[in-house]
Amino acid sequence: AMAGEGRVYRLRCSLVGHGQDVRGLARGLFPEGGFVSVSRDRTARLWVPDGLNRGFTEMHCMSGHSNFVSCVCIIPPSDLYPRGLIATGGNDHNICIFTVDNPAPLYVLKGHKNTVCSLSSGKFGTLLSGSWDTTAKVWLNDRCMMTLQGHTAAIWAVKILPEQGLMLTGSADKTIKLWKAGRCERTFTGHEDCVRGLAILSEMEFLSCANDASVRRWQISGECLQVYYGHTNYIYSISVFPQCRDFVTTGEDRSLRIWKQGECAQTIRLPAQSVWCCCVLDNGDIVVGASDGIIRVFTESLERVASAEEIQAFENELSQASIDPKTGDLGDINADDLPGREHLKDPGTRDGQTRLIKDNGKVEAYQWSVSEARWIKIGDVVGSSGATQQTSGKVLFEGKEYDYVFTIDVNEGGPSYKLPYNITDDPWLTAYNFLQKNDLNPMFLDQVAKFIMDNTKGQTLLSTSAQFSDPFTGAGRYVPGSSCGSNTMSAADPFTGAGRYVPGSASNAVASVGAVDPYTGMDAYQSAAAKVENIYFPKKDAVTFDQANPTQILGKLKELNGSASEEHKLTEDDLIILEKLLSATCNTSAETPTPQQLQTLWRAVNWPEDIVFPALDILRLSLRHPTVNEKFCSEKDHVQLIILLLRFLNPKGKQANQLLALRAFCNCFVGQAGQKLMMEQRDEIMTQAIETKLGNNKNIHIALATLTLNYAVCLHKVNNLEGKAQCLSVISTVMEVVQDLEAGFRLLVALGTLISDDTNAVQLAKSLGLDSQIKKYASVSEPAKVKECCRFVLNLL
Repeated sequence: AMAGEGRVYRLRCSLVGHGQDVRGLARGLFPEGGFVSVSRDRTARLWVPDGLNRGFTEMHCMSGHSNFVSCVCIIPPSDLYPRGLIATGGNDHNICIFTVDNPAPLYVLKGHKNTVCSLSSGKFGTLLSGSWDTTAKVWLNDRCMMTLQGHTAAIWAVKILPEQGLMLTGSADKTIKLWKAGRCERTFTGHEDCVRGLAILSEMEFLSCANDASVRRWQISGECLQVYYGHTNYIYSISVFPQCRDFVTTGEDRSLRIWKQGECAQTIRLPAQSVWCCCVLDNGDIVVGASDGIIRVFTESLERVASAEEIQAFENELSQASIDPKTGDLGDINADDLPGREHLKDPGTRDGQTRLIKDNGKVEAYQWSVSEARWIKIGDVVGSSGATQQTSGKVLFEGKEYDYVFTIDVNEGGPSYKLPYNITDDPWLTAYNFLQKNDLNPMFLDQVAKFIMDNTKGQTLLSTSAQFSDPFTGAGRYVPGSSCGSNTMSAADPFTGAGRYVPGSASNAVASVGAVDPYTGMDAYQSAAAKVENIYFPKKDAVTFDQANPTQILGKLKELNGSASEEHKLTEDDLIILEKLLSATCNTSAETPTPQQLQTLWRAVNWPEDIVFPALDILRLSLRHPTVNEKFCSEKDHVQLIILLLRFLNPKGKQANQLLALRAFCNCFVGQAGQKLMMEQRDEIMTQAIETKLGNNKNIHIALATLTLNYAVCLHKVNNLEGKAQCLSVISTVMEVVQDLEAGFRLLVALGTLISDDTNAVQLAKSLGLDSQIKKYASVSEPAKVKECCRFVLNLL
């Protein structure tokens, strides 16, 4: 039966199993019609419909986390796992991957430095995770490919969009970011508090919900199309109905709300303060998880609705709930002004409308049900005295959840400090970190620790044995100096371990890409039988920039030397020395460059940036000589070389300097010392180099493509997937702006080299959408090498 007008959702069943708050839900793929739930009780459970049509049974319980489990998603089926996989994220900073038939994890993904609170899966085995450590990470199978950095607070929500390579993250910094190939393309602002949930409507639109109690509908291009109001408190979760634009939300106002055609069509109250999560099953039934540990399923179908007794039991449980007026769920309450029971004789005006009455001194809350045309009691309103500290991680501090956030006054009249604390934390360690963070006197340690223990009496969790053996769990271990904003370079960076590569024997006579291309008239029609051989990739040697006109370079150097300030001016002897260096490195003389020549060159390359380019050109040519390569790229001197060249990559600087710095980096790959250095500094160099794409200068684009290609050559020899991920991201980003076909060709060779003999790299390239990005090159007629190389790459993708 289709969901007609006036159909309402009613209870289908209540599922008891979890020992604590249910924090995440995901619609299952196998067995059909089932779902997975995760909880603060550290488990994940797979539920399947039972034969009686109404309920679900727990198929199995999965354990792998040493702390609360916060989120869950399903990884679609693959050849290796035809039933798909289940991914869960936890407060132990880990992600566990399970098969549907084993209670122990298949593997564990480690890398985040704080709670993993959101997961989303994409095509080709990619997984996106969001964490309180302010980063999102992209995983492929069991490896971290990329880290998305840019948010300044916890990332509460992540989603992979159907269009390849696009990802969304929602954060406690109140913004949503759109990422393409690992780079932030756009930031969406509008929410006034932490963004908690995201849901995809189409390739072009998505929804977000937040602690500001609003839902927003956005276009990928950046506009906010609509804001939906209805909830009276934090909205934790949002989920879209299959094949339509309607959606459901749950939140801290004890409710599940069903939105149809942009309006809140139905409000279902629950006997639990926090309704943490929801998901919609294929048949349109809605599953919700809450702070009372119970999972409830609601349905529109008359066949699946619960029996009258079960619905009555649910209503009784609801009517006995105590509602704390301080939460603001019911607006401002003044008990003296409330009407009596007779007020319930008047019918309500809309579904979900609430009405408060006073009966024998007690305040009761009722909600109007349009379908049943009656007021249903949803709880007793209790005074503030009855409100106890919730232990469901409700209190937010710096965008993260804590069981408690205390205010500590150290000195009379001095400032007060916030102290976040979880009941799983060690009070002494928390006190110590708190004093350190706020530069307070360590004498207060006993006092603060005692204060924490006194104020959390009786609030320890059930299993203490495991807990205190390792005090470094949970979010409470806030380490000073690692505040949200600071991005420490090395720690935040997943691209490590690349430096250990020691190449076999780098040949010094390196052919440039041009010489590799023996195609003359190759674009004549080939019969199907004649198999074109792939001579393009995987490329084995670095590509260098060798073209030189020593006379011109020296002429320019002398001319500019005339206008140089006294401190920079070179003597006649210096110029002769540089002339000798140039002839030694351009193979016009058999001499070896001398230390004196290199010292003079170093002085010249430190000229002001408006006159330095001829000296940079001499450096670019000299780096191909084994002696110079060894000297400038050695352990001892390499830092200066890198700092110098990176300075010239500044996109605001002169384009001639950007070009020569890129070419110098490419030529470093000639020698072993240079290769080792380039691989060790890859992340920093590539991050800076990619900024030069903005100038839209054809020669710069060719040099940037060549640098990427040289990295691809090295990465093909060592299996470093993180490095390949960075290069693939660069190729994708640069390809968007490149017009020149030679640059395009070199990017294609780089791509082909990166994905040759590596199925993981192929999957990653597809998930970044590179296959559709390079199709434009398949129809290039001249030069033929572009089209042919492109076809070889497409064959792999």
